[in-house]
Amino acid sequence: MTMAQNDIVILPPSGSNVLSVEIRKSRSQVDGGFTLDLRFEVMSGFTVLFGPSGAGKTTLLDCIAGLAAPDRGTITIGGSVLFDPQRKIDLPVQRRRIGYVFQGLALFPHLTAEKNIAYGLTGRGASERRRHTGAILESFRISHLRQRRPAEISGGERQRVALARALVTDPCILLLDEPLAALDAATKSKIIDDLRAWNHEHRIPILYVTHSRDEVFALGERVLVLENGRITAQGTPHEVMTAPRTETVAQLAGFENVFDAAVVAAHEDRGTMTCRIVGSQVELETPLVRAEPGSSLRVGIRAGDILLATVRPQGLSARNVIPGRIVSLQQRDMIVVARVDCGIEMDLHLTLAARDLLELQAGREVWLVVKTHSCHLMAG
Repeated sequence: MTMAQNDIVILPPSGSNVLSVEIRKSRSQVDGGFTLDLRFEVMSGFTVLFGPSGAGKTTLLDCIAGLAAPDRGTITIGGSVLFDPQRKIDLPVQRRRIGYVFQGLALFPHLTAEKNIAYGLTGRGASERRRHTGAILESFRISHLRQRRPAEISGGERQRVALARALVTDPCILLLDEPLAALDAATKSKIIDDLRAWNHEHRIPILYVTHSRDEVFALGERVLVLENGRITAQGTPHEVMTAPRTETVAQLAGFENVFDAAVVAAHEDRGTMTCRIVGSQVELETPLVRAEPGSSLRVGIRAGDILLATVRPQGLSARNVIPGRIVSLQQRDMIVVARVDCGIEMDLHLTLAARDLLELQAGREVWLVVKTHSCHLMAG
């Protein structure tokens, strides 16, 4: 089956779409030099693509949009085929009915907000363009900006115009490549609320690329974690981010302390085991997993899950009490990051009040307190 340029393809209406992707694409050394090898299916709603820079997130979006061609595989939406080289199907970009908001927005600087939004409706009647453009301007609360150009409005307003332009065509898929990265938290939160409200009415698959853990929890109904072109974890934000199984996910999810460890002993009667941090004498009681004594693991601990005491604590339910000495204290906004040398260096977060009340300073001896279930185990 060959798709000629003028073949008619009826894509499904919004609200009935299931996006199915099974692709393989090799990237050049200039682009990172790995192979994108992915297979997944997503329903309507938000799916967050999360992972380090260079993991393949944008390449994946480009393949779905038709801006890049996989070496092989298939891409379908609602049963309609967008890409299948074996059947000689490769729909051009303009016929895939996909909304795409780039990180740089790509608004036309010489056009007003209204004309930027209406650009995607070229070919429709003037009255239809005005009706759809007016509706989306009102939906995203930017009707008052219709005669202004991008340089005359704020960053958050430009983001709203870019989203409105992508959505005015009633796409069957929406691709968002870090669209809110440059915005402050308050503006970002308002746009997320509007985007969530729009999707509640239209229910299409939305793939949302971000490096922000807050955005994962604010938007994601499902998370796909990409690393070196492959999916390394998937599930709900809670499943993926609170119990990471790889070091990359742990670091991205906010586990500031990640260590190599060896299993010393298992305590099946109490559901725990003892692990020693490699290169030190520090031993931690951790949750019990299937691992033989001597096997290698990784242990991740959030900086916010560690308590600090200036005298040795007693009578605690927490099983890990570790002596150390403060190496440094750094204030970051309203949080103090303390680095403590315990034979290994660990970071923990304190409030400004705790720092001042405890009279903390570099060189002071302290004790760290870590609960067993604050120690997250990953493959070594």
